[in-house]
Amino acid sequence: MSPSVCLQEMIRVIRGARTQGEERGVIQRECAAIRAQFRQADSGGRSHNLAKLLYVHMLGYPAHFGQMECVRLIASSKYSEKRIGYLGAMMLLDEKQDASLLITNSIKNDLSHSSQHVQSLALCTLACMGSAEMCRDLAPEIERLLKASNSYIKKKAALCAVHIVRKIPELGEMFTPSAHSLLSEKNHGVLHGAVILITELCERNPDNLKQFRKSVPELVQIMKNLVTSGYSPEHNVAGISDPFLQVRILRLLRILGRNNDAASDAMNDLLAQVATNTDSSKTAGSAVLYETVLTIMDIRSESGLRVLAVNILGRFLLNNDRNIRYISMTSLQKIVQTDHTAVQRHRGTIVDCLKDQDASVKRRALELSLALVSAANIRSMMKELLLFLSTCPPELRSHAASGIFNAAGGDVRDETVPNLIQLITAASELHCYTVHKLYRALISDIVQQSLVQVACWCIGEYGDLLLKGECEEITPMQVTEDDVLDALETVLQSHMSTPTSRGFALTAIMKLSTRITNNVDRIRSVVSIYGSCIDVELQQRAVEYNALFKKYDHMRYFTMSYCTVILEFGCRSRLSLVLGY
Repeated sequence: MSPSVCLQEMIRVIRGARTQGEERGVIQRECAAIRAQFRQADSGGRSHNLAKLLYVHMLGYPAHFGQMECVRLIASSKYSEKRIGYLGAMMLLDEKQDASLLITNSIKNDLSHSSQHVQSLALCTLACMGSAEMCRDLAPEIERLLKASNSYIKKKAALCAVHIVRKIPELGEMFTPSAHSLLSEKNHGVLHGAVILITELCERNPDNLKQFRKSVPELVQIMKNLVTSGYSPEHNVAGISDPFLQVRILRLLRILGRNNDAASDAMNDLLAQVATNTDSSKTAGSAVLYETVLTIMDIRSESGLRVLAVNILGRFLLNNDRNIRYISMTSLQKIVQTDHTAVQRHRGTIVDCLKDQDASVKRRALELSLALVSAANIRSMMKELLLFLSTCPPELRSHAASGIFNAAGGDVRDETVPNLIQLITAASELHCYTVHKLYRALISDIVQQSLVQVACWCIGEYGDLLLKGECEEITPMQVTEDDVLDALETVLQSHMSTPTSRGFALTAIMKLSTRITNNVDRIRSVVSIYGSCIDVELQQRAVEYNALFKKYDHMRYFTMSYCTVILEFGCRSRLSLVLGY
């Protein structure tokens, strides 16, 4: 192949190569010819050769030797050479290379060029690969172009300002006034750039939120115009007027309305209008509706509007597109705790998604189904989940089984607690590990009352092992006597504790009186307080334990080792029989 062939001929020869080795040979010969022509002092074919080199770069072959040629072409006065030079800079240069600094002055000059096309090339290059140093030097020029009369330039300047704000957030203040004024533009491209710029300014610096919240009515009006406007072939996508701009505005409204009542109230009517009137049969409409749902759920919206958003996600579950079903369940998973009743209305559709062939959809459906289990539907939901467990893929089986088990919550049979205690007692080598794990579970959550009872029993029985802090199976945890007593007193005082759990906690505290030395007076005080408890069972235990402290203190160690077992396993015999009452 001759070194002087045109780009089209080189592409034809490369595509005609039968093997990868033949392709490499063609490219090596062409690159050698390009390198030789680059070394010539004055070559009229520089842009031609650089264009061929960029194609070689797109195929994944080294093309770094063309970087300096990009710098030379950018400095050229010819538009055709500048265009290839700037394209090469965006492809071959990045901010980590010193060669990128050499084009800073050329970009600055071209930003003031009389041709909008040359200005556009400079703006695109700066927005693509501008380093922090370049952005700092050229930011005033970008701020000037944001006020230009040419919409084509303002659109690209806005996107360039976005890049600068991402690189140097503190320069955002420079663009704030211009960003406000751009919202009054009629050009869709300028509006799009302005919304992206304002979004970036608000995300990078929360202090800007207060200032831009004043623009919410203006953004709402722009959005209403898009929703109610007639057919516009220039901006229409599948019957939706400029869905890209709609999505950007909704995203900005979500940021501005978050945790702010006034801003949220200003956009409620608009969100209801978009949610009601947007056609979801096309992908563009689904994208707008999805952003609408996210905005409704993230701001302080009305309850009726939130129900409408959940219903939209419910409709998405019926969509044939698996991607839409997946994102719908992902969104429902995030709001199921706050809008549980609204999500429950779509339980049947969610359960049907367990039969989907796609593994990721099945996993999301399983997680959401488990989150929907409640006391009212546990029988029907367990039936569906057990059926799924028998047919689900192996990679989901363990997740499904543990989820079904956890869904039962604290609703376990009465004999479960003594049976588990018996198992723990028999496994002497696991006493240290068990008491440490149960103590950690107790201080983090006391909702599961059956687990609380077992934890209290273990702490009372093996509290000395807990205080030593020596356990090889888990990470050591330094626990003091006060820490243990605080945890047990929390169980005694919590409104979530059942009378049975309080009995376990009081007995555990009494047991600890024989295993610790520095807090016996504190234990005596706690026990005496519950001697007048309104709960008869707890009162009787406290009275009997008080008697141990006062009359039978010399028998306390023996008595607690023998009699508390009787008390905890529900035997009718009372400590009073031992004490002679």
